[in-house]
Amino acid sequence: MNKQKSYYQRFMEMSDAEREQEVAQFDREFIADEFKPLTPAQRRKWNKLQAAMKAEHRKAVGRPKKGAGVKVISLSVEKNLLERADAAAKKNDLTRAQLVARGLELALAKLAS
Repeated sequence: MNKQKSYYQRFMEMSDAEREQEVAQFDREFIADEFKPLTPAQRRKWNKLQAAMKAEHRKAVGRPKKGAGVKVISLSVEKNLLERADAAAKKNDLTRAQLVARGLELALAKLAS
């Protein structure tokens, strides 16, 4: 199968003089005035690219999953207990969520035995 070379590959194969001629078109002022609306084929290609970029961005955004993922909850805790928990977490280089998760694991293990 004869695959067409990319613009980059064709550009890199050019001589220095050809490259200078190719990039000279971008050295002018106000070249945006010469732009034209996208053709329907170009618009489809652009929309496909935009969708792919959004999908890739959605994959990369956020914290990595742990186990089966996480569930954000709202929890009421007595102020003094929360202050003590935060101090203990800080002392042990843990986040509040990590401390609560460890506490839940210990409580569940104790209840199971």
